[in-house]
Amino acid sequence: MAEIHGGGGGGGGGCCPPMDLMRSEPMQLVQVIVPMESAHLTVSYLGDLGLVQFKDLNSDKSPFQRTYAAQIKRCGEMARKLRFFKDQMSKAGVSPKEFLGNDVDIDLDDVEVKLGELEAELSEINANNDKLQRSYNELMEYKLVLEKAGEFFASAHRSATAQQSEIESQQQVGEDALEAPLLQEEKSVDPTKQVKLGFLTGLVPREKSMVFERILFRATRGNIFIRQSVIEESVVDPNSGEKAEKNVFVVFYSGERAKSKILKICEAFGANRYPFSEDLSKQAQMMTEVTGRLAELKTTISAGLDHRKILLETIGDKFEQWNLKVRKEKAIYHTLNMLSLDVTKKCLVGEGWSPVFATPEIQKALQRAAVDSNSQVGSIFQVLRTKEMPPTFFRTNKFTTAFQEIVDAYGVAKYQEANPTVFTIVTFPFLFAVMFGDWGHGICLLIATMYLVLREKKLSSQKLGDIMEMAFGGRYVILMMSLFSIYTGLIYNEFFSIPFPLFAPSAYECRDASCSEATTIGLIKTRDTYPFGVDPVWHGTRSELPFLNSLKMKMSILLGVAQMNLGIIMSFCNAKFFKSAVNIWFQFVPQMIFLNCLFGYLSALIIIKWCTGSQADLYHVMIYMFLSPMEDLGENQLFPYQKTVQLTFLFLALISVPWMLLPKPFILKKQHEARHQGQSYAQLGETDESLQVETNGGAHGHEEFEFSEIFVHQLIHTIEFVLGAVSNTASYLRLWALSLAHSELSSVFYEKVLLMAWGFNNFLILIVGILVFIFATVGVLLVMETLSAFLHALRLHWVEYQNKFYEGDGYKFAPFTFTLLGNEDE
Repeated sequence: MAEIHGGGGGGGGGCCPPMDLMRSEPMQLVQVIVPMESAHLTVSYLGDLGLVQFKDLNSDKSPFQRTYAAQIKRCGEMARKLRFFKDQMSKAGVSPKEFLGNDVDIDLDDVEVKLGELEAELSEINANNDKLQRSYNELMEYKLVLEKAGEFFASAHRSATAQQSEIESQQQVGEDALEAPLLQEEKSVDPTKQVKLGFLTGLVPREKSMVFERILFRATRGNIFIRQSVIEESVVDPNSGEKAEKNVFVVFYSGERAKSKILKICEAFGANRYPFSEDLSKQAQMMTEVTGRLAELKTTISAGLDHRKILLETIGDKFEQWNLKVRKEKAIYHTLNMLSLDVTKKCLVGEGWSPVFATPEIQKALQRAAVDSNSQVGSIFQVLRTKEMPPTFFRTNKFTTAFQEIVDAYGVAKYQEANPTVFTIVTFPFLFAVMFGDWGHGICLLIATMYLVLREKKLSSQKLGDIMEMAFGGRYVILMMSLFSIYTGLIYNEFFSIPFPLFAPSAYECRDASCSEATTIGLIKTRDTYPFGVDPVWHGTRSELPFLNSLKMKMSILLGVAQMNLGIIMSFCNAKFFKSAVNIWFQFVPQMIFLNCLFGYLSALIIIKWCTGSQADLYHVMIYMFLSPMEDLGENQLFPYQKTVQLTFLFLALISVPWMLLPKPFILKKQHEARHQGQSYAQLGETDESLQVETNGGAHGHEEFEFSEIFVHQLIHTIEFVLGAVSNTASYLRLWALSLAHSELSSVFYEKVLLMAWGFNNFLILIVGILVFIFATVGVLLVMETLSAFLHALRLHWVEYQNKFYEGDGYKFAPFTFTLLGNEDE
């Protein structure tokens, strides 16, 4: 069961598509009645099994009114703590140890207690570390202030001393000249009235320093003196913890009013102030103290960080195990909240969808849960009858998953509807290759894909980028596309636009030297016809383009008509499976007649023309089949009685339109009336239980039959098919257009880049030419053209092919499973 995944999820199974991929798995609505004591273990075992999609029986209740709301809140709190640990580990560069086991045999209560203790310890360590780091950053700033301001005061002191000694030598002045060495104005007349200046030191952010200085000057009306010194290296700000460029400042002021203004301005600008002594001996003492404390703090912080790392590594050892346990428990309680409480409040009743094949395994899981939880009463498992549409579940493997997802992107198949994926596995890469046909480019794609396929085990466990993830998911699609591209490239005989006589020599030879410039008239057939694909002699002749255009255009129509016929045949398969005779006789039959009387006939004419070598104009034949059906065909006649056949086909095509439109609505109305009349007099033999299920499942049987709606729907469907038959056939001509574009681009890159570079006989130009050719081939042909051909192939499948039979209005089977819990983000 390891390879089974819901709704087309890829498993790890083999590479061959399972034979039951045509129809989705038969599903059943089941009811499980579980005693309260074994409910948790039962849901856990069903999650391990992953084959039950529970229905929410408490949809009328809010999340807070449900039975297990408290347990979910508790799991949510534990998940928050785990997210906190994960964030802390990523910041510290600690990786959680990978948990390989699936069974998480630990008690949730123990996990809760342990997580609480670890969170408290880690929070305390972080808080202490933040305090120590703040102190360290403050001391670093203080040290810078001491250094820069000390230099300023020392230089000012030296300058003042020099000036003083000069003045003393000239004039005999009193000894008190050094009272205020920084005041460079002359003494006032009265030497007793000296001005005592105060000063403040600190750091201000460099980008604010000019504004800071200007505001200070204006606020004090110029009664300050400020000096700033630039710090070369960035400083960690103690408040924000971020690096910033700062300047050390010293502001001299006079008076308390000026001081209070300066302090307010410093606060507004985020300038950190630090005490500073004018005394040189005190400065040296403070510097020694700060340096000592910095060394102590560094040691303490280092020890704290080591302790924190050891704690985070301890958490990392068990992190994945705890995380899986918490997620698993949260998922179990979410599911338990979807179950309804029995009247006795001793049992939980659950309903859900499961595949029919899973019944024995589900019953085994229920029995095991009852035994393991020591429950005195076992769980009850029963299948319910319902008219509700079951979910769609396809068992896919790693090969078919990507193809199934391509189909599901258009719409999930209705329950038991024919699955287009069965044929898409072949038709999708083939139609891609028709547009991308070049075996050189195909080999390049194959090499790139083989890298993804051969390393899939390693790559599947890694986190890839968005584009790489997409390419890896579709690796088998790209593998098939590359193989088919090699096949069609061999048919087109193109290897980077160069033809090779791989299977035999060319069947033609030149009549004379100038025949390569002439049309095919200059060629003489000397050997048997080239055995496989296009004869290499066509490449390079003037008639290459007309010949390949004609070939690819007709081939596109043949492929298109064949695939549209396959779509209509699939609608027959659906009608037969659902036992709808109306759809067989009034949808499948007229659609087959209409499509094949017109475009099937065109395909037959193409094949006859190829076989007979006729020169008939098929455009003329098809146009005048409608405009002048009674006229003689003349030289456009391809086979005897062609005119009679055309008239018959035209008549059948015209008849098939009302055949599609009119009978079906009337027959459906008659069937509804007969069914409704039968229901009116039916016996009430239903059990209460089944009636209850029908009520829940929606009353499909009692819907009113709106004949006008049915008729309009059928009218739209008929018009869509008739017009679509023409437009869809024309749409397949994109196969021709893109194939031609790919071939011509490839030819241009080869001739105008590589050959031109070769013709210069210059080694440097040749190297440049080769590089340009490689980049152009990879960028344009292997990336852009691949994407273009992929999208066009996708459109042909979604619109032209699937609209013939595919309703795609189902919903995926989404079982309760623990398989993907480890990969999901919270």
